[in-house]
Amino acid sequence: MVKVKETLNPFDIAREQIDRAGKKLNLDSGLLEVLKNPRRELTVHFPVKMDDGKVRVFTGYRVQYNDAIGPFKGGIRYHWNVSLDEVRALSCWMTWKCAVMGIPYGGAKGGVICNPKEMSKGELERMTRRYASEISIIIGPEKDIPAPDVYTDSQTMAWIMDTISMNKGFAQPGVVTGKPLVIGGSLGRDEATSRGMMYATREAGKKVKLSLKGATVAVQGFGNVGSHYARLMHDEQGSKIVAVSDSRGGIYSEKGFDPKEVLAFKEKTGSVVGFPGTREVTNEDLLELPVDIVAPCALEGILTSENAPRIKGKIVAEGANGPTTPEADDILHKRGILVIPDILANGGGVTVSYFEWVQNLSEFFWTKKDVDEKLEGIMVSAFNRVWDMREAKKVDMRQAAYMVAIARVVEAYKWRGIFP
Repeated sequence: MVKVKETLNPFDIAREQIDRAGKKLNLDSGLLEVLKNPRRELTVHFPVKMDDGKVRVFTGYRVQYNDAIGPFKGGIRYHWNVSLDEVRALSCWMTWKCAVMGIPYGGAKGGVICNPKEMSKGELERMTRRYASEISIIIGPEKDIPAPDVYTDSQTMAWIMDTISMNKGFAQPGVVTGKPLVIGGSLGRDEATSRGMMYATREAGKKVKLSLKGATVAVQGFGNVGSHYARLMHDEQGSKIVAVSDSRGGIYSEKGFDPKEVLAFKEKTGSVVGFPGTREVTNEDLLELPVDIVAPCALEGILTSENAPRIKGKIVAEGANGPTTPEADDILHKRGILVIPDILANGGGVTVSYFEWVQNLSEFFWTKKDVDEKLEGIMVSAFNRVWDMREAKKVDMRQAAYMVAIARVVEAYKWRGIFP
């Protein structure tokens, strides 16, 4: 019998996940089709003057997936592999992420095809401002609120906020989240995704009877999400970080190490590879190490039917968006490994983005303690909603999370109706 190769197209995966949950919820086929398609897609091709004086044309996207519950929300990524299907999938996942977290947003996502590692700060600024101008026709505090994602940060958001504000003629702090504090950012935003992951991992640990104190952790992807997650698990939960990686490779030590020291080493050398007292491992091998918790915090599609049988962790905490294929999900579930799905595990980022937006609209700002406490409450409630659905319907955590999220969006459609 010829084995059919599993799909790694992120949007195909996203749609299959909707199909799986939709069948469990007995959704009407017409409504299911609505949920499987974006509401609006914008593709832009725009010129940017480079440092050498030459003009280069970049391609960017903004996909607005669903706004049944509230304004569109989602990050913007700069990456050489950005594609329309990837942005569609990410906007789809944002829809369910906001719904499962119980916050009043729909889902969107944006991206520009570029290699930010090979661009100067001036080139990045000019590209960002031109891209912001191109998508300004569909974004705004009451319509669609972008945020940082892969290879974008608070500086990127500041440029977008300034560009939109200049076009409007007055300051528009609510047009993006993830901004620097001085122009309306929120305390706790830089570590929000990771802190939310830590809370979700803690709740999962209780369910599988795994004490996080001394539990071994491997983190694939030592960027903003992975490095903060490793630090919080080490400092606040007493876990042992034994492996981390970046785009150049990974490091492993059975004795464990302080992730803050690894981050300092990476900032000095450009990579975690070569950190004293560790041996080198590949990004692929890191996922299969004998650890309690595996945290994929890089890109999508890295846990597949090929490597899922060799994953040894008790918990997989998805810091990245879409790191696990449906086939891998089935294998991990059958093997008794608890996967905390991305739309739940990394929902802390969009939750604190929501907090930032609320603070911008009210022009009243909260303390870090306020932000952390509110985030913890939302993460614990969301985890429990998903767990209760898992137990009631006898499904895996991803299907449970999708069922919670889709049911919420469907309820919004039922109240709103289809107009005109």
